[in-house]
Amino acid sequence: MMEVKTVDKPDERRDFPRGHLEALHLTGLDFAVATFEPGWRWSESIGPIAGTDSCRIHHNGYVLRGRMRLRMDDGQEAEIGPGDVFVCPPGHDAWVVSDEPAVVFDFAGPMAQQYAKAQAGGSLP
Repeated sequence: MMEVKTVDKPDERRDFPRGHLEALHLTGLDFAVATFEPGWRWSESIGPIAGTDSCRIHHNGYVLRGRMRLRMDDGQEAEIGPGDVFVCPPGHDAWVVSDEPAVVFDFAGPMAQQYAKAQAGGSLP
């Protein structure tokens, strides 16, 4: 079955401290346009929502604008910026290092539906 959606009409928007994402849900693919404001950091903005010390989502991404730093739990680091395509496995922190918002396209599997989203009843994933 073919599916076509437009980023101009996302299925949902999730707001979180210093950022938001707009998500499209298709069979076998969650696509998101994430905007992270200067000063955003996963461990401070999303960590309390997720209830984990580091991000547990696998990301396949493309950076449209802005710059971010990624740090794996084992200490490995990389900086990403406009035009970069990246794969980042679970177990990382990330933060904006530019003075402008970082805009990232994220092509992920079904697990990404839980990104920055508390479960019903107020408990955290």
